[in-house]
Amino acid sequence: MAFEQCPPLRPFSARKGKRTAPGWWWSATTGRLVHYGSGAMRLHLMLLDRDPRVSGLASRPLELRWRAPGGVCTHVPQVMLRLTDGQGVLADCTARGGLSRRQRSLAAVVGEVCAAVGWRYWVLGPVDPVYRRNVTWLSGYRHPRYHGGQQLAAALRESFADRTPLWEGVRRTGDPMVVLPALFHALWAGRLSADLGAPMHERMPVWAQTA
Repeated sequence: MAFEQCPPLRPFSARKGKRTAPGWWWSATTGRLVHYGSGAMRLHLMLLDRDPRVSGLASRPLELRWRAPGGVCTHVPQVMLRLTDGQGVLADCTARGGLSRRQRSLAAVVGEVCAAVGWRYWVLGPVDPVYRRNVTWLSGYRHPRYHGGQQLAAALRESFADRTPLWEGVRRTGDPMVVLPALFHALWAGRLSADLGAPMHERMPVWAQTA
C-alpha cells in the first residue's frame, strides 16, 4: 500500500493554550495538502518538502499496534515519507533536543517495526533558527507559479554561473520585480544555492548548481 498517498487516519484536534493551531501545508513535492498538528510538525513538513530525497509525503496515514506487558499499545507516527530510492520512512517531530524515557522506548519499538519491513524511522528535532528563518522565507515562493519560465531560469543560471552577490546577479538578469521571485523559487528548489546557515542579505553569494 502506498501509505504516502493516504489521508490522515484522523485529524489533529485544536487544544486550548497551544501556540500553533492545526492546519494544512501545501506540498510542492506532491501538489497536495498535508495536515499538521503543531509548530514543530509544520516546520519539519516544510523542510522535508524541500528535501530532494523525498518524493512522497503524508500525515498520520497508519497506526501501529503491539502487545506489551501492560496490554495493547498503539502509536500513530506523525509523518510518512517515500524517498526517491523507494524506501519508506516513518517520522515523529519534536521541538525538544532530547527524548524522555518513554519517547526513547517508543522510538525503539517503531524503529524495530520499520527495520522489519525495510523502512527507516526518524525523530526530527530542533532546527538551527537562522536556517529555519531562511527556508521559511523561501517557502513562500515554492509554488510553480514563481518559476518564471525556462528563459528566465536559463538567464539566472548564466548570471549566477559563479558565486555572485545576490543583488548584483539580479540586476544583471533583469527587472528585480520579475527576477527576485524566480530567484527565491530557484533557491527553494535547489537549482540555485546559497549558504542558508547565515542570514540572507543582498550581498550574499549565490551560485548555480552544477550538473
